[in-house]
Amino acid sequence: AKKEKVVDPIALHHMGAQEYEIEKSKYTPVSIKKTSRRIPEELPAGYGKDKIVLSTRDPWWLYTYWEITHDTWNKLRDRLKDIFYNAKRILRIYDVSHINFNGSNAHKFFDITINHDSSNWYIDSGVPGRSWCVDYGLKLHNGDFITIVRSNIAHTPLDGPSWVTDEEWMIPDEMFGRLYGMGFGLGRSSPVGKAWQERIKQALFSGALASPGISSAGSPVKKAPKQRKFWMVVDCELIVYGATEPDASVSVQGKPIKLRPDGTFTLRFALPDGKQVIPVKAVSFDEIEERTITPIVSRETKSSQLIK
Repeated sequence: AKKEKVVDPIALHHMGAQEYEIEKSKYTPVSIKKTSRRIPEELPAGYGKDKIVLSTRDPWWLYTYWEITHDTWNKLRDRLKDIFYNAKRILRIYDVSHINFNGSNAHKFFDITINHDSSNWYIDSGVPGRSWCVDYGLKLHNGDFITIVRSNIAHTPLDGPSWVTDEEWMIPDEMFGRLYGMGFGLGRSSPVGKAWQERIKQALFSGALASPGISSAGSPVKKAPKQRKFWMVVDCELIVYGATEPDASVSVQGKPIKLRPDGTFTLRFALPDGKQVIPVKAVSFDEIEERTITPIVSRETKSSQLIK
């Protein structure tokens, strides 16, 4: 007699539950464990390192920011003693165009006195198309300057078209035709076909397609001398800058000017030949004090021409 297979009902129950879980897993999204990283609510005030960074804003203006650690200030205070408290905090801006700057060979430099609590500054360079480097440091009462940090070099672009032009290269007519013929074809329907035919026509009349080195008249071909275009322009501008109390009234040559929020100002003047008198007057907010400083600048331009 055929023996019947006995199935345990408990095992069958567990088997059904297992198949159900397998089927369920096919259609249930896999849960992904989420991890979160706490993002600081605001950037730190500093990074604990002495540094200064210089960047270009436009052809005329630069922007710099810096950080000097408390440890550095404490060392300077211990080193300079009482002199430290009378020292001015200075940005010294160097023109380092086309040189390998070593700290003492700049074409020129100028200083800007800054506030003790400042950590960034906009700088009017006064001249476009130059390379600049900035030192942040202390200027002592005797005129000595102590560099604390030195910036990278930043380049300001020209405020107009570049003066540098490409060299002019002569392309033989045969090569010209071969190059354009490969790209476009020289038929009348091609983009350059008509222009090429005009060039051939002009060359025939001018004798430029005669044998190499021989013109249609049988004489050596001479290239017409190129008209000289050598020129030079030199001009000067005058930069006047200063600082006073932010609430003071300031006039330059009798005209009121607007101060920056920190009391500084910068002006650019044309500087023609002759003597320029530029009185700068500041009046305190309560109109009790008044100070006037008058730069006097003279310019004389000489020129010469030599053709060898």
